[in-house]
Amino acid sequence: MKNFYFLLAVIFGFAFAKAQVTTNPSIPTQQDQVTLIFDATGTPLENESGNFYAHTGANINGTRWSNVVGNWGDNTAQPQFVNTGGNMYQATLPGTLETFYNAQPGDVISEICLVIRNAAGTNQTSPDIFIDVFLPGLNTSITSPQDGEIINLNQTINLSADCTQNATLDLAVNGNSVATTSGSSISTSYTFSNPGNYTIAVNADNGTTTVTDQVSVYVPNTTQSIARPAGLKNGVNENADGSVTFLLAAPGKTDVMLLGSFSNWDLDLPYQMNKDGDYFWVTVPSTQFSAGTEFAYQYLVDYSIKIADPYSRLILDDGFDQFIKPGNFDNIYPYPTGETTGDISLWTYQATPYNWNVTNFQRPDQENLVIYEILVRDFSENDSYQEIINRIDYLADLGINALQFMPLNEFEGADSWGYNPKFHMAIDKTYGTPEKFKELVDLCHSKGIAVILDVVYNHAFSQSPLCQMWWDQANFRPAANNPYLNPTARHDFNVGYDFNHESNWTRDYVKQTLQYWIDEYKIDGFRFDLSKGFTQNNTLGNIGAWNAYDQSRVNILNDYKNTIWNNNSNDIYMILEHLGGQNEEAALANDGFMLWGKMTDEFNQNSMGFSSNSNVFRSYYTSRNFNDQHLIAYAESHDEQRLMYKNLQFGNAANSSHNVQNVPVALDRQEAISAILYSIPGPKMLWQFGELGYEIDIDQNGRTGRKPVAWTLGYDTDQDRLDLYDATATFINFKTLYPETFNNTNNNLNVSGLVKTINLNGPNFDAVVLANFAVTAQTANPNFQQTGVWYDYFNNNAVVNVTNTTTGISLQPGEYKLFTTTPLNNPLSNEEVQEQLKSSFIIYPNPAQSSFNIQSDTEIDQVVIYNTLGQVVKTFEHETINYDISDLKSGLYFVQASLNGRISQNKLYIK
Repeated sequence: MKNFYFLLAVIFGFAFAKAQVTTNPSIPTQQDQVTLIFDATGTPLENESGNFYAHTGANINGTRWSNVVGNWGDNTAQPQFVNTGGNMYQATLPGTLETFYNAQPGDVISEICLVIRNAAGTNQTSPDIFIDVFLPGLNTSITSPQDGEIINLNQTINLSADCTQNATLDLAVNGNSVATTSGSSISTSYTFSNPGNYTIAVNADNGTTTVTDQVSVYVPNTTQSIARPAGLKNGVNENADGSVTFLLAAPGKTDVMLLGSFSNWDLDLPYQMNKDGDYFWVTVPSTQFSAGTEFAYQYLVDYSIKIADPYSRLILDDGFDQFIKPGNFDNIYPYPTGETTGDISLWTYQATPYNWNVTNFQRPDQENLVIYEILVRDFSENDSYQEIINRIDYLADLGINALQFMPLNEFEGADSWGYNPKFHMAIDKTYGTPEKFKELVDLCHSKGIAVILDVVYNHAFSQSPLCQMWWDQANFRPAANNPYLNPTARHDFNVGYDFNHESNWTRDYVKQTLQYWIDEYKIDGFRFDLSKGFTQNNTLGNIGAWNAYDQSRVNILNDYKNTIWNNNSNDIYMILEHLGGQNEEAALANDGFMLWGKMTDEFNQNSMGFSSNSNVFRSYYTSRNFNDQHLIAYAESHDEQRLMYKNLQFGNAANSSHNVQNVPVALDRQEAISAILYSIPGPKMLWQFGELGYEIDIDQNGRTGRKPVAWTLGYDTDQDRLDLYDATATFINFKTLYPETFNNTNNNLNVSGLVKTINLNGPNFDAVVLANFAVTAQTANPNFQQTGVWYDYFNNNAVVNVTNTTTGISLQPGEYKLFTTTPLNNPLSNEEVQEQLKSSFIIYPNPAQSSFNIQSDTEIDQVVIYNTLGQVVKTFEHETINYDISDLKSGLYFVQASLNGRISQNKLYIK
């Protein structure tokens, strides 16, 4: 244990630093008055002007951060550091440690707990600093070198130690004595002539008591330049002989050391990586690993920057893993506290592949997609994939054929929309395990639902290793030599740190990480966030120039698309949130991309009952000069204010009998929105809970803050909201079931005013959709395509004999109608929705060992367990407290429960 703490983090706990906090006296006891000496070099406070303050507490009787002094940012109560020159600061704590920390008689103070911050509390040291406090009596401590220090080969340094009493002192290196003296201190010079690990120890003997202290240092060898094996990918490569080769791209770097559980987190010569141009690699023999088990690792770059692998599949985050909700990711690999700091990469060696049930999924036609955009965090109370699994029939019954997840890659923190990425290939653990997400993807595919990921390649955040390896600490931004990221953004809408997509390093990173999601998770497509930012054309301060056609940006995006399509198939969805100029969007659409088509304002004007800006024709691809139906029109997305919120706050209240600010009225008008939106041919999107009329302000709890889940608000038992679900599901199902009519480009769209008419022509039947968004009754011209018999769908398919195709039809405010030349069956009813919402059940624990329980809101009549061959292996005829499976072998099973006569199924894993 040391009387100082080497700060192991410059940027959010990832890098080694040269700064240190030492004390005077050098071996403090709780009965001493102590002066803290802080070197800010290499910390976030380096070169910062102004006063620094100590946010401090003590480790009292084994509990860290006891008796904290004052509150964060309380400059009047917390000790102030005085600048003593350059980056050196000093603070003397008033009184003894016992009095300063208000220790009671018998209390033992073993550490000073410390964070040093600026006056505003906006910048600080990280991680927490812990300084040893010693018991009274004989103590000794090595003061040079510092534990973990890197020493150059053949470097001569001073070895020194202090002692609290006069004693016989002996300094030894790797067990060999190098100096002996009597007194309270000892020092000698020593030359490190061989590479490897060294242990420096001091022994103090006062004749009655003997105490020791030791530190470890490492002397690296000269990095060897050796060509890497052929065929390696960035990251971890498992070889045919069982060995593992690690490959890191680090342009401009000189040395890299591999650290990990296999090396006990020690610096060791066998793990010093070879250099091959801009790449570093090392092969670790199979004897260091066990099949089916996880190992953890990091890279130490130039012996100063510690990072997780940029191509991590899974990481440990000591700061935020503790906030993962119980049950989402149990039995997480234990963080090696005290051995290292910062994010850690995880890898399962010779992992058992996931057993996919659906191996030949046919992706729905991209021109007839109906995408449900979902944020796992706000779809369920426990932030889990399991909750989506439990409600998959709710989504399937809605008729959607694609589920688009907001970012699932590792983001900063544990509560986020996900647009603050730090690892683009690692799945974030917040929502569940990789296996649970694969289960969800598999289940979606079994329901005919494609899975699309929202990916964020415009930027990375500062905890990304791509930031940290080349970082300008003084300006807190990527350094000028960063091969991936621009020091300053190239456009005004950037967040985080702007990727340079002209760089081949960035392009390789994007391509490999995209391909991984396809290979590992069978992802069907990607939605590229802020794709208009994929340019090096500097338009800062000129948004018009950013919106202008940019051929380099088009080329970059096509390079990504073509690579993915060439490596896979051209039915991988490539969706852009471009929101750019029409010429560029048309060029990209005609190259095969699908484009987000924001129509929130226009649809909201209709739902609120206002005629200005109510034309929704730009929801159709021809309005934007696209050659094909590659426009994904939507009324709501995660980014937009909810239509229902604005209906209730600002809706047209001129007609007291049809006041849009009244909830039932506003919900009825949302039904009309669905009628028009999903009847306009082409792909569409809806934001989660839009089908239930979600009305919570997007800015409640902050724009990206957590929002209440619809089920907790009682939406699933509100008949008006279920009516909206039914109407939405009806039009979506008709669109996906009958694309030859509802997605036909042979149509007539009269959607400019508050009274809208859509005429759809199909080979088997024609359809007419009418809607009145005025707040008074109106007459609509149906413009029927033919005379003869038509069927009024929402009037129980009542027969309508049309003799004059343009005879007006009266519509009440907010009313909509669907006429077809063939009677259509109702694809879903409210009763079915309500029953489905009650039909799910949860298995816990899952995986199980000898037994499991079931949580269900309804009575269980029977439970049947099937193996993967479909054979019944166990049956329970009634509900029980505990389901015994001790006689079943390990593996995957399907549990089928009869819930009040309705069958529902879930998966069970037995260890």
